[in-house]
This record gives sequence, C-alpha cells and structure tokens, in this order.
Amino acid sequence: MGRSYFVDEAVEKYLGGLLAADPGSCVTGLLAGQSSPQRDFVVLAVQTPQRESEGQLKSSRGSGPLDDIDVEWVTEHARQVSRMLPGGLCILGLFLVTPPELSKDAQNTLKRLIFAMDKCISKGRLWELTEEDVNDRVTLHICSKTKKTVCKTLDVKDPKSSSKPADWKYQTCVSSSWPMLTCSVEVDLQIPLTGSSSDNTDKCMKDCLKRWAKQIEAGNCLISGRQALDDSELISGQKKNLKTTHRQTFPARILVSDEQPELDERSSALVQLCSGSMRVRGVVHCRAYIHNNKPKARHAVQAIKRDIINTVSSRVEMFLEDLLISEGSRKGLCTGQQALPRRVFAPMPFSGLSVCDYMFPDESTADVADRLKEMLDWETPEEDIDISLESNQLFSPELEMTDSHSDDSSKHVSEVQVENPHIHKAPQYYAGVVVAATIALLATATSLLYFSE
Repeated sequence: MGRSYFVDEAVEKYLGGLLAADPGSCVTGLLAGQSSPQRDFVVLAVQTPQRESEGQLKSSRGSGPLDDIDVEWVTEHARQVSRMLPGGLCILGLFLVTPPELSKDAQNTLKRLIFAMDKCISKGRLWELTEEDVNDRVTLHICSKTKKTVCKTLDVKDPKSSSKPADWKYQTCVSSSWPMLTCSVEVDLQIPLTGSSSDNTDKCMKDCLKRWAKQIEAGNCLISGRQALDDSELISGQKKNLKTTHRQTFPARILVSDEQPELDERSSALVQLCSGSMRVRGVVHCRAYIHNNKPKARHAVQAIKRDIINTVSSRVEMFLEDLLISEGSRKGLCTGQQALPRRVFAPMPFSGLSVCDYMFPDESTADVADRLKEMLDWETPEEDIDISLESNQLFSPELEMTDSHSDDSSKHVSEVQVENPHIHKAPQYYAGVVVAATIALLATATSLLYFSE
C-alpha cells in the first residue's frame, strides 16, 4: 500500500477551476502542505505563473509537447513559493494537467520536474534531515477531458527509483484546527569577510549561517514555558477533537548555548585576516503549524526551529541576490547600515493558515499583494496583510568595510572557532608535558637554593 494524501477541499475546487478555464491545455503547478511519517496533508495548489522572456510571454499553459515545459521556471517558482511557507509547511510535489493524447508521457515529465525541483529547493537548505523526514514527493496527473487523476510518489533520494501508486483523498477542513507555534528570536551574527566580491561574500555568509544553524538545531526549546520532551504529545491532558475549527497557539522559546553541543568536541581558534565584516542583527518573528493527528512535541520543535533558520537564510539570500544584480554599479559592498526585508504574513484562503512574504524598505503592502497574486494565484486585500510583527528598524544588518588596498595594519583581524575532531587528545597531552616540565624546573630551583645555603 502506498502513501496516503489527505487533501483539503479548497485544493479540489482550485484544480477544478483550472480544468474549466481551458480544458485542452497543459498546466503545471505546485502542491504544498505538511508531511508526516504516517500520512501527508495537502492544503495548497498553485499553478506555475507566466514568465516574461525576451519581450514575449511564456506560460505554463500550452498546447505543444511536454518537452516544451520550462523546467527552469517551474523549479524557480517552487523555490520562491517555498520561501513563503511558514514552519511545518513545504512543497510536497507537482501536478500536471494534460489532454488525453499526452497522458502517456505525463509520468516521465513529472519525474523530470520532481527531481529538478527538489534539487533546486534543497540546494540552499541549512538544517539537517532526520530519519523521520519523508523522501517521497507526490505527482498528480489530471486528464483535462476525462478529469481522471493518477497519484504517484517518487523517492527523490534515489534517481533510479520508479513511481509508486498513492491514495488521493479529499476532505473538509484538513488544517482548520492545526496548532500554531509562535516565536520571536534575537539574531546577532558577526560575519568576517575576506574579500569584497559577491562570490566571496556569499561564501563567508553561508559558512557563518551554517554554524549558526547548528546552534539553533542543538538549542533547547520551551513550549508554553515548559521544556518540550521528544515523545510527549503536543496537546496533552486535553480532549482532542479533529473536527473542531478552534486553533490553539503555543508560545515557544529557543535557548541556545555558545558551547559545543557535544562534550567530546573541541575547537581551535583561527586568526583570519579580513577586509571587512558584516553584522546581521535584529529580532525575527517565526511561526509554525503542526498537524493535529496526535502530534509529538519533537515534531513541533523541529518545525519552529526550521522556520527560524529558513527565514534568516531567505533574507540573506535576497540580500546576496540584490548585491549580485547591483555589483556592477556599486562595485561591491558599501559601508553603513542596510535593512534586510522584514517578514509579513497574509491569510491563506479557506484554510485558516497563513503564508509569508518579505517586504523591502522601499516597498508597500501593494507590492506584497502583487507578489502573492503572481506566486500563489490569489487576490489578497492589502488590509489583510499583517506588517506589524517585525519593525523595519529591528532587522538592519551593519556592514563595516575597510579598503582592501590599504596597509595590513588597517585590516580587520577576526578570530573564528573551527571544529577540529582530529586533535581531541593532543591538547591534553601537551598540557601534561608543560605541567611536568614546570614541576621539574621548580624542583631544580629549590635544590639549588638549598645547596647554596
């Protein structure tokens, strides 16, 4: 028996609307929701938007062969939408609508798209996968004429894997009562820069973010003021009703230590000559949703931690993308403070969940509403966009650069902690030698004083 996908009725209505709009066309799109070891939940479907290229419009709709589907644009759309999903939600797979004459080649096309999409999304991932993470991605093929659906899964970790059949079941109010975790996290990262080019800046920032992400993953989590135990139920001691529309909200806190998470690990200080530094600091608002099918505390903790890592990483990526575009005119980084985009939230139609977007200082809620329309294919009133959770001044990275052509005395020197698992016993050995030598010298000095008397 294959995996089961419980799909919100809003997804059924959306897909039905696509079929009614143009019955003879090919349409690609994303399926998003939450994955769990037992079952998956699909709460969002969105078609691939049109792409402007060289003055012409390229669309996900078309009557040509499936080979003409723009794989690069489909995967880029998936990457953009994955940024807009809060903790606990992710891209589960793809759907493809074709006329009957193209149904035979639909599965091969979906397989090609699935592997390309997963590679694109996982490229910038900073958190580590666990044994409980599901490697299967769903593919849904719909015949535009007969409306027949074929649901299958593919293991994205095995390129040679064959598709397996899966169950696709529509239900009402799939996510209406999912608990929500909220958390505000203070970020203060000092990033040494060894050069002024965008490639060098990208590498330095990603290396620093990887070390910071490990600290977040290793941190302790408090939910409603209590330590979250791995196997305990998130909603304990209460009568759980899967049909209720009431959503519980749990405040969370992440306690992070600067010490190494493993007792047997040691670190050594590396003195590094830098041309400048970048400081990323502020307070970020995070939220995560967890399904209400007997959720465990460890799943809720994992969802909120990953949202913390994702939202900081996404903003840094946006900054680097903007730097890469404007590098020719600015000739690299400039000194002073530059504000990263702040996170805003908007409701997801019919589900009660929310999605997020990132608003730059020179943007307004109208720009956010336009992006939601383009990326997620729905209209959002500007008054429904919540911009109050993060202040524009709270998340403003400081960039302190020095002239790379100046003398060495004016350059920054940074001390970076680097893991070195191969020297666990060496420090203890050399410390013992030094202590023994010191004792021998003291004994010799004492003897000389004694004989001199």
